[in-house]
Amino acid sequence: MIPEAREVHLSRKDRKVLEACCRSPVTLQRDLKRARIVLLAADGRSTRSIAKEVGVQPRIVSLWRHRYADHGLEGLQDKPRPGKQPIYTKTTDKRILKLLDKPPPQGFARWTGPLLAEALGDVDVQYVWRFLRSHKIDLVARKSWCESNDPNFTAKAADVVGLYVAPPAKAIVLCVDEKPSIQALERAQGYLKLPNGRALTGQSHDYKRHGTTTLFAALEVATGKIIATHSKRRRRVEFLDFMNSVTATFPNRKLHVILDNLNTHKKNEDWLKAHPNVQFHSTPTSASWLNQVEVWFSILQGQSLSGTSFTSLKQLQEHIDAYVNAYNDRAEPFVWTKKKVRQRRFKGRRITQL
Repeated sequence: MIPEAREVHLSRKDRKVLEACCRSPVTLQRDLKRARIVLLAADGRSTRSIAKEVGVQPRIVSLWRHRYADHGLEGLQDKPRPGKQPIYTKTTDKRILKLLDKPPPQGFARWTGPLLAEALGDVDVQYVWRFLRSHKIDLVARKSWCESNDPNFTAKAADVVGLYVAPPAKAIVLCVDEKPSIQALERAQGYLKLPNGRALTGQSHDYKRHGTTTLFAALEVATGKIIATHSKRRRRVEFLDFMNSVTATFPNRKLHVILDNLNTHKKNEDWLKAHPNVQFHSTPTSASWLNQVEVWFSILQGQSLSGTSFTSLKQLQEHIDAYVNAYNDRAEPFVWTKKKVRQRRFKGRRITQL
């Protein structure tokens, strides 16, 4: 049943607004129909005739006649609609964060999306994933750190960094360390042709061992060049033999040698007395990253050793020697960019992990 038609009286100002709305090419269709309904109603047209001309139901015409008669132009705007109430609220988010602070269920190493949803009971796993992504919480990634408990960390670190940034005049600064137990592994390598015609290159998982070698290396900080020799073992005897070859490479030169806090690098006072031109500098405990030769060992592993196969220990050693020669032809010094080295106290600090 159509309600009784309301009389519509348009002011001159409202009529101009509605007529401009009808003429505008960017007016939305819903606003255009509402404007036409009100204009036709102000001309005294009946509800049914307006509905037929505008192309809507008579009840729609009656609705906008009443809305304009009661509220004017503001009545032609849509009223705010409540919409669907959200299923999950900030309380749900707090529950997820609170649960992440607790240990995972017994037998599990870490929380996962399904485990969180199961523990919450009334939260869908897809919402859990969306919440974790929005807060940039990665349940799989893990940070690692190494705390140095060396009481002289600052002094030792400043000493090493000082050699990098401002080396002594007419002196050679060397970074020395060992890469022990490099395995000569023989793996089947080549191309694997798939049924679809695609060819893949790679290596097999099974391998045969042909022994190990320990690589002693010295990196010259000023040039970036490497001095390297092989040894079967990693003892003080082998270390001092390598240092003898290093001193022979730089005769009558003052050498500042940066070493890690390894037992074989300590208690070498007799050797140092016999070589007064050599001075050892130790990195702080648990801070071998200060030794630049560690960077070169990482380069060696990535560019020369990963994905290779060797049929003998001799072949491995020749392979490394060839890489060292090629590296020295294009060697460049590493640049120390960190401005300050600080020591932070970890004692008494609580490290939380999500």
